[in-house]
Amino acid sequence: MGKIKVTPCQEIEGLKVIEPTVFGDSRGYFMETYNYNDFKEAGIDVVFVQDNQSASHYGVLRGLHFQISHPQDKLVRVVRGEVFDVAVDLREGSKSFGRWYGTILSAENKKQFFIPKGFAHGFLVLSDIAEFTYKCSDFYHPNDEGGLLWSDPDIGIDWPVPKGMTPELSEKDRLWKGIKDYRR
Repeated sequence: MGKIKVTPCQEIEGLKVIEPTVFGDSRGYFMETYNYNDFKEAGIDVVFVQDNQSASHYGVLRGLHFQISHPQDKLVRVVRGEVFDVAVDLREGSKSFGRWYGTILSAENKKQFFIPKGFAHGFLVLSDIAEFTYKCSDFYHPNDEGGLLWSDPDIGIDWPVPKGMTPELSEKDRLWKGIKDYRR
């Protein structure tokens, strides 16, 4: 191993922040963003089947999303800009059900966030523009999408929303219900 540093989230089992080894010189840098063998050795034995990328501007909040019958493991990172990335535990019987964890992902820090099946996921864009990429362990099924309200007080996510800014949401993200109404 040694190519990646994996830091498990102490508060919520299963979540992991991954830092790749970055090789840099006067020309720029090189890093391996994913290697199945290294991830497997680090306890992340997942086969990814779909890669996605989105671009959003400052203040956009996407989430909190999950697939209901086709849950996905996700490996997320930012290739341009900066986001505050969040996962909420929705695993039945989990001692941390309903708890959240957030981390800053940026093109500069090159960190990745592994989110296993059973979590809702979302992010807030903190830079002028952010390009966000993620690997998924199952295909997206449009009729299987679920979500939670980003501002649900019962979850209590401490989003770093600057004073006076209202996050920009999609219509669907405005309509999600809170965790008290969550049904698996």
